[in-house]
Amino acid sequence: HLCDHHPRLYCQCKFGVEMNFSTPRRAAQLDMLTSLVSDLSSRTPTWSRLKSALSVHRKVQLTPSRLSSASLGTPSKFRLADVSLDLFATPRRATFPSQLLKQHSLSLHEDLSDAEKVYAECGQHGPLPWEECILPDRMKQCVKIGEGTFGEVFSTTNASGDTVALKIIPVEGQEKVNGEDQKNFGEILHEIIISKELSSLKEKQQNQTCGFIGLNDLHCVKGHYPPDFLKAWDQFDQRKVSENDRPDYFENNQLFIILEFEFGGVDLEHSNGKLASLAVAKSILHQVTAALAVAEQELHFEHRDLHWGNVLVKTTKQKTVNFLLNGTGHCVETSGVVVHIIDYSLSRLEIDGLTVSCDISNDQELFMGQGDYQFEIYRLMRQENGNSWSDYYPHSNVLWLHYLSSKLLALKYRNSKGKGTRSMRKELTGFHDNVLQYRSATEALQNCPMFNTTN
Repeated sequence: HLCDHHPRLYCQCKFGVEMNFSTPRRAAQLDMLTSLVSDLSSRTPTWSRLKSALSVHRKVQLTPSRLSSASLGTPSKFRLADVSLDLFATPRRATFPSQLLKQHSLSLHEDLSDAEKVYAECGQHGPLPWEECILPDRMKQCVKIGEGTFGEVFSTTNASGDTVALKIIPVEGQEKVNGEDQKNFGEILHEIIISKELSSLKEKQQNQTCGFIGLNDLHCVKGHYPPDFLKAWDQFDQRKVSENDRPDYFENNQLFIILEFEFGGVDLEHSNGKLASLAVAKSILHQVTAALAVAEQELHFEHRDLHWGNVLVKTTKQKTVNFLLNGTGHCVETSGVVVHIIDYSLSRLEIDGLTVSCDISNDQELFMGQGDYQFEIYRLMRQENGNSWSDYYPHSNVLWLHYLSSKLLALKYRNSKGKGTRSMRKELTGFHDNVLQYRSATEALQNCPMFNTTN
């Protein structure tokens, strides 16, 4: 409850929060922080550290090296990263180092609530009406393209006319969503910060990839589900029969997070019989492995839920896609498709010594699934990490590569008897039989015979 930790904030109720930053000073602090975030680019040296301070989920760790250096009075560039831990230790107060106060004229003496952190990430001071974030013309063009227990996914166009995907997630409300509790602001911060970090990998200097879905924009809105979205929901339900509840039951004070992503294509789960050949399967595995390897090296990343519904494929005329691994350039033959990895609700990464992770140690239902190799992967991850989900075990990425190779080998392809099909299946089978020996996606990429990366 926001009021429990921040008695000087007024909240209308626990859910459907209406924030009133009760003192001018507090409102000015949030205004300053939001402005500061919007003025910095991802290439600004202090960007990731400031972003960590605003956004990283509470489940963070101070590594021994950070702890010892902090206690010894290390330079301010490290202290700026470390002080962000205090921002998540609610209800204790947090103070910025004097160097930061002097540099940015900040005067922040109270913790930011999770709500304020989300609003800062959105560049907002509070929730906005739907139509202020998604113009009516864009709403009329929306088409529902996917769903999950979290909520709905729609496609529409942006101001440039490009197709984008809108992931719409109800938050902080009392109503159940598809039988599950709504996420709170603290939980949604996990997905926001990981989405931003992985999206920004396309701009990095040492480890660079476009293999993770690009995050274009982020909003927090309030109000009833718009009629145009409900109409698109009904059309999807008529075509495919939705497993979700029709989102027409939300009250006018319901909050939603809208993540606007680039359009990534169709997921592997719905690609049976649509991909051209096993050469495409090889390219998909290569692209996924390369993306995971880049994220491992840059962020100590584990996806932890890379089932075939979280791998999108889209046709392309590009012959190759490029990536940087520890400063060295490589390319992958596309075979006519580009791959984007999505959905980081269980993922883990590190930013400047801070760990962002999702603790699923007590989620017994997740580990009880039967009927698909996917559910066995969750149990294998738990077995390997000892049910410690904040620590780094990159072999989990290898487990998911093994799973994906089994799915790709089982798919039907349009050209199943073409030239080289037998040798390609043998190559893919060899990958599946041997990939588990590697300790990480990086090691698999660098040593697997199927991946002959070229500079």
